[in-house]
Amino acid sequence: MSQTPSRGAFARVLSFAAARWARRPGRVATLVALQLCSTGADVSIPILTGRLVAAVAEGSPPWTAFWGLLALGLVSVAAKICSYFTIIELTIPTMREVEGEAFARVQRLPANWHANAFAGSTVRKITRGAWALDDMADLLFLALGPSMLVLVGTIATLAAFRIEVGLVALLGAVLFVGLSLTLTLRWVAPAARLANAQDSRVSGALADAITSNAVVKAHAAETREEARLEQVLGKWAHRTRRTWRRGTWSGLTQDASLWLLRALVLGGALLAFARGAAGAGEIAFTVSALGVLDSYLRQIGNHVRQLQKAVNDAEEMVDLLADAPERDVARPPARALPPRAAMLAFEHVDYGYAGASTPLFTDLHVEIPAGQKVGLVGRSGSGKTTFVKLIQRLHEVTGGAITLGGVDIASVPLEELRRNVALVPQEPILFHRSLAENIAYARPGATMDEVRAAAAKAGAAGFIERLEKGYATEVGERGVKLSGGERQRVAIARAFLSDAPVLVMDEATSSLDSEAEARVAEAAERLMRGRTTLVIAHRLATVERMDRILVFDRGRIVEDGTPAELMARQDGLYRALRSRQTLAA
Repeated sequence: MSQTPSRGAFARVLSFAAARWARRPGRVATLVALQLCSTGADVSIPILTGRLVAAVAEGSPPWTAFWGLLALGLVSVAAKICSYFTIIELTIPTMREVEGEAFARVQRLPANWHANAFAGSTVRKITRGAWALDDMADLLFLALGPSMLVLVGTIATLAAFRIEVGLVALLGAVLFVGLSLTLTLRWVAPAARLANAQDSRVSGALADAITSNAVVKAHAAETREEARLEQVLGKWAHRTRRTWRRGTWSGLTQDASLWLLRALVLGGALLAFARGAAGAGEIAFTVSALGVLDSYLRQIGNHVRQLQKAVNDAEEMVDLLADAPERDVARPPARALPPRAAMLAFEHVDYGYAGASTPLFTDLHVEIPAGQKVGLVGRSGSGKTTFVKLIQRLHEVTGGAITLGGVDIASVPLEELRRNVALVPQEPILFHRSLAENIAYARPGATMDEVRAAAAKAGAAGFIERLEKGYATEVGERGVKLSGGERQRVAIARAFLSDAPVLVMDEATSSLDSEAEARVAEAAERLMRGRTTLVIAHRLATVERMDRILVFDRGRIVEDGTPAELMARQDGLYRALRSRQTLAA
């Protein structure tokens, strides 16, 4: 596979991290200053070590060099400790910001993106990426950066001792670093990227099966799901094993090159000693400097490998943050809706799903007066659900315009638009929070009295008050602690509380028993009063009392009229659908 994306990933991820660290320039400057102090002390240690040995060999007092070594050690340790505390105050706020930014971006990504993404994989990308930023900060500020400084300083001191030894050390260090980067970027990183992608798929597969456990149990499919996961894990194991093996071979190659460098530098120093050009103190200095050089080069090789892993771990999160969010205002300039805007109009609207060969809607034109109750009926896939999603701008029209209260909704900020539309879905989704919080989600500032009143109107107050904790009862993930009918009534209570002028109901009573359905139907009548209401109907009996019915077929409105008018059409689609359901019943 091509290696260019790997090098591009390094630049993209490191640029992303640098931009976040730049928000705290004081802490970054402090870290750099502390590392300069620490590495300066480390580079000076071989020089004082050589002087100490020379003093002992010559019979001179060694104490100046001894106390100097202790002072350098104290400076090095103190600077390192301070840098550790400083990087905590750099890394934790950065991780917090990045996770918050990633969550905000995911929340604002288009509906199509969410339809194609695994929630578990997305969570894994964000959390793994945030921790990768922590690893990158440690590596660059506390490890790789200081190691490079010590390396440069040590080579400079070796060159000061003998220029040819310094040149050999410089050439060897450059070749070693180049070898490390080449192996990491061109060989290890591509394999690591594939392993990380499969790791995200494992998280997605786990989350998908666990959140759908009720379906798994209903079909006794535990063994089937385990086998499916085993296939995903098998691919993960293959890719991860390949990555780790490449990392191991890369490390062994770097170790071998270090032994070659050690032999060249030490051999050069011994050759100088044999010719009488160097004394015992200079040899001690060379051995000490070589130890520092060898240690830091080895560390640089390890740091480069660890940096590659951190970059790969952060790459998916960085790409996630680069995805384009929903356009708040698709057609500037922004405009506000009139108070209680409720008149809807589709003005020659075109819309097609991405990748579809033909558009769903072509030149769709319909007007819905304020306060009218409209049933949307038709076969599955005829466009009913897409019709209401376009009103919420969950999808954007590709031609024409949709107006609400005479204002093009593409110029209305999303928050204002969606606050103007209440939704009661066929399959309500609740948060794993209290019942009160779920009902009040449409209006966070609502009082408990308002929450109770909304629940009563929706026919939910009875079952809520029978619960041990009442409105404080937590409902479980996606509301699994409640029955389908109870979840539906909570969603209806939420719609009551929102008090939006436009109401969308997707067969809101389909999961209720007959007694509860009757109560909710009465409540729904009250809720619809004075509101523009769109009811997506699967059971056509539920739209018999609508003011108007729109019949969809393959993206077109083929019939439009009152229930009585449509039933009077002998060859009409609505009459045929209604008769078929009546016979089936």
